[in-house]
Amino acid sequence: MLGRDEIVRTAMDLADEAGPAAMTMKAIAADLGDYTPMALYRHIPNKDTLIDLMLETAVAEIPLPPEPGDDWRADLRELAMRTRQMTVRHPWFAQLVHTRPPSGPRRMRRLEFMLDVLVRQGADVATAMTYAALIDRHIYGSGLQEAEEARFSRDHGLDDTAALYAAFATLHAQAAADGDFPHLTRWLAHPAGPSVDDQFALGLDFILDGIAARFRDPGLGQR
Repeated sequence: MLGRDEIVRTAMDLADEAGPAAMTMKAIAADLGDYTPMALYRHIPNKDTLIDLMLETAVAEIPLPPEPGDDWRADLRELAMRTRQMTVRHPWFAQLVHTRPPSGPRRMRRLEFMLDVLVRQGADVATAMTYAALIDRHIYGSGLQEAEEARFSRDHGLDDTAALYAAFATLHAQAAADGDFPHLTRWLAHPAGPSVDDQFALGLDFILDGIAARFRDPGLGQR
């Protein structure tokens, strides 16, 4: 029998495979079988409600301790990495999370945990919210960039290594011919660097280092 959870999971599967534009009520109904879009509306009244339910279902995949531990940095880093893993599984999350208010209980519980970690270290709640927002912007900003880059690659036939490196070779030739981009030219000759996962971890550690420095010296940056 058709139910709300089945509709939400089907929408998530469609969005995982082809992006959020694929999760129309018509497509969801077709994927579920012998149903019409109107049958879905009996369970989920509109698209905004569907997105809210998808976001909440995805956040439920993130393990959340009952309360903070003794190491604030480890708590926040672990939560950030777990959240990133979820956004890698569901790239659409980063594309949709800021289209809806963060009013779902699971999203609010996750944010409350982050605030609790920071307030226990002596931050006032406004500062804690700022720090939590910085971490989430890094998570969702990275996820959004990766999702859009993947979409661009698919749309332009660059979703395999050979095609991608052929595009790099073309850019290298253009940069070398111009002569105005010596550093870029050298990099394009041998494009290399840390993986996107390692880049994410590096950026996260930069943010946590900055928060730690502010905990040690609250006046840092104000002098």
